[in-house]
Amino acid sequence: MAKGLPRVLKHIAEGGSSAMGETMGIKAVAAGEGWAECVGIPEERHYNPMQRVHGGFAATLIDATLGNAVATMIEDSAGFGTVELKVNYVRKIDITTSPLISRATVLHAGRTMLTAEAKVMDEAGLLYAHGSGTFLVYPK
Repeated sequence: MAKGLPRVLKHIAEGGSSAMGETMGIKAVAAGEGWAECVGIPEERHYNPMQRVHGGFAATLIDATLGNAVATMIEDSAGFGTVELKVNYVRKIDITTSPLISRATVLHAGRTMLTAEAKVMDEAGLLYAHGSGTFLVYPK
């Protein structure tokens, strides 16, 4: 079993959300060694003035999923944080696209830096956004 997978699986078993996840309607739903999946529910409260879900929703969904995937690869005694996040938006998100599923995979797991990528899709597999991130590991 991957080093940090028990921590992520415990998080999922406890509801899969954080304070930010609760605010954004995002929760972790599955994970394995080097991968994770989160679900996000876009709501009207996430709309920008253009009556579309703000881009920060997809960015947060991607960052949360990347973070869970990365957490499966590091020691439970270590912390980590996002040091770089890139998001590409490929179609509009509104309340009709709910739920959105984000799947992330770790591409590189070094001792102090990890990189991962994620895709945000609807239940039919239609792509809405994709992104990547770099994470720094630090002692707790």
